[in-house]
Amino acid sequence: MAGIHISDIEAAINFWRARKPSPDGVSLCAELRALAEVYALLVFFHETHADEASMPPQAHAAWLVWFDSMPDTPCIAICSTSQGDAWCKGCGRSFDEVQRWTEMTPGEKRVTWRRITLEGDAWRFNRYAERAQNDGIAPTP
Repeated sequence: MAGIHISDIEAAINFWRARKPSPDGVSLCAELRALAEVYALLVFFHETHADEASMPPQAHAAWLVWFDSMPDTPCIAICSTSQGDAWCKGCGRSFDEVQRWTEMTPGEKRVTWRRITLEGDAWRFNRYAERAQNDGIAPTP
């Protein structure tokens, strides 16, 4: 299984902080506590990824709620893999990633999203950035 990057854990924490703010400035909702524990362990052990398969169930469930709030696919409806390219010029995914997308776990999808965002050379990040803005993903790493 794929590893969930610490930046995704942070994003999920911020999602839950906005969704269920602390009533007293001290206590946290159950989702935040679960994600904070995973985050703390990553920091303590100097790790950058949490294993999707062995993540505590409550933390994984909270992370999945955040994941479901994100656009599912980086596709901008300009697929050059259908024209024989090994890498899609539109979204930056490999032919295999485009073909397997519906079978990929949420963690595997986020690994792909992270790679294409860090590379930033797909058309979704330059020529057709306005299409990417419509799906809620900012074209910055």
